[in-house]
Amino acid sequence: MSARTNDDVYPRGIKLGVDVGTVRVGLAQCDPDGILATPFKTVGRDAKKNSDVRVVVKHAAELPAVQIFVGLPRTMKGEERGSAAMATEYAMLLVGELARVGLDIPVNLVDERLSTVTAHRNLHEAGMSSRNHRKVVDQVAAAGILQHAIDMQKARGTDIGRRVQAPAESAKPSSAPTLQAASGSEPDSSTRGLQL
Repeated sequence: MSARTNDDVYPRGIKLGVDVGTVRVGLAQCDPDGILATPFKTVGRDAKKNSDVRVVVKHAAELPAVQIFVGLPRTMKGEERGSAAMATEYAMLLVGELARVGLDIPVNLVDERLSTVTAHRNLHEAGMSSRNHRKVVDQVAAAGILQHAIDMQKARGTDIGRRVQAPAESAKPSSAPTLQAASGSEPDSSTRGLQL
């Protein structure tokens, strides 16, 4: 499905950006050349049944997407708190659903500090009233997450973010997916050498 030649090169093709909230999930997509991310859809969050996860996977299959970036909200100091744990759990749910339907689409967590704040500012500057922001702000934030990711991939010539891995076949069924850093994606030296 993707045009990867080796593990050091990021996949080329349509990619999805995902902004996870407690009420809504914003989606964005980019063109196959990875030039421009555009807002795509807002899906209501269903934390009990996770029907929104199935919707995201359905869209990924229909495009077809070669990679999914989930925004990882960090504090300005780079710390990961409750919302980061929620995004990480969501990325793991995506990996599980992708595996369940037989799709091999990488899911990477990428830093998304201030993406929603920036999305609100951009909508305000575009002349949209604050009252109408709620309808599209999540997908605009997802476009910001995705644009940052594809720009960084091109600038570095490698994949970015932390890859969420499904558990090994031999692992217990209850084990959760794990995270792995893409090469050169994080300043933390403990993860820098890990590759996809």
